Amino acid sequence: MTATHSPHIFILGLTRSGKVFRPSDWAERLAGVMSSFRPGGAQNRHHPASYSPWCVPNTLNGTKCVVVHTDLREAEPMAFDFVMNFARDNELQTIEACLLPSAEGGPLTVAPQTQGAEPPAPPQPQALASVCLQAQA
Repeated sequence: MTATHSPHIFILGLTRSGKVFRPSDWAERLAGVMSSFRPGGAQNRHHPASYSPWCVPNTLNGTKCVVVHTDLREAEPMAFDFVMNFARDNELQTIEACLLPSAEGGPLTVAPQTQGAEPPAPPQPQALASVCLQAQA
């Protein structure tokens, strides 16, 4: 199977051993640290308390996660490395995927992508295909 590059990486609040990552607000904290990294730079902020569109906290199958847009890698390589090293250092599961709008124009769903020979164990595929992401307002 060939690896494809998806525009998003989901950092799940589950360790590789399957334990829930703590503290419970880790996703909001990580996204908050990354809030100044955004298209157009920090001066392009719409609201001082907003998350960057490149690093957004969310929920996937009832599990906290951070959705990292791969555009961050090109725009701010050190910031991208920081986020990915956070996941690696804390042994968090990651999934390379893309967000797909539903046919009815409703909530977003996730389509998993292959990213290597031995990716960390993601949530069950049937649950992943039907999950809806609760978008941050």
